[in-house]
Order: sequence, then C-alpha cells, then structure tokens
Amino acid sequence: QVRLFQSGGGSAQAGGSLNLSCTASGFSFTPACVAWFRQAPGEERLEVAEFNKFGSPRYRDFVQGRFSISRDTAANTVHLQMNNLRPEDTAVYYCAAASVTSRECYSGGWFLGTSAYPYWGQGTQVTISS
Repeated sequence: QVRLFQSGGGSAQAGGSLNLSCTASGFSFTPACVAWFRQAPGEERLEVAEFNKFGSPRYRDFVQGRFSISRDTAANTVHLQMNNLRPEDTAVYYCAAASVTSRECYSGGWFLGTSAYPYWGQGTQVTISS
C-alpha cells in the first residue's frame, strides 16, 4: 500500500520561510513524477513545483526563485523549501506522486494536473500573515 506522509508547514510572517516534507512508503520517489500542489479556499488545486520523470524540476512563475523542490533519495523524501513567503501563498499544500510507467508521467511533460497523480499526501496548511 502506498502512503505519502507530509510534515512541516504551519504559520509564518510575510518574508519568512517554511519547509514541507513528503515521505513515501510502498513507493519509490526515484524515479517518479512528484509534485507539490496547493489549494486555497475556493480555488482549484494547482501544481507549484515538481520533478518530471527525468528528475528535472520546474516551478510555476509565481513561486520561481522563492520555492525549491529537492529529493533525499536515501530517505525517500521530497522537500519543498519555501522562502520569501507571501500572504497569497496561504493554502493547503499537498504532495503527489505517480509512477514513471503511468501514461502522463511517462510523457515527460510538465504540470500534468491532479488526474495524473494517483498518490497523495494528507495535506498541510500553510498560513502566511502580512
């Protein structure tokens, strides 16, 4: 059984930093498509940072230069370091993963959308105050 367990997050002031972690059991992040999504109230769940099947990272423009996705292979954990946080970063953050053998992940594309990811973490609230 695949489980993704998230930790980290919480509250910070604008300009501060937070780190999110996602540890998998029953699934290897190497290789895999792994993404961090976020969802604010009333909005769709949207990828903000991800690794494609080649292990290359990509970011949405609005987090580029502030967020960094990394992978600890030995710990089978993916991190999202979030710096220079803004109030608009407030959301529930989710990690998600898909096997490289899945059609969408195998395509090697970016920002595959929620339907491409069968495995999800439990979600973590991030709240940024101004």
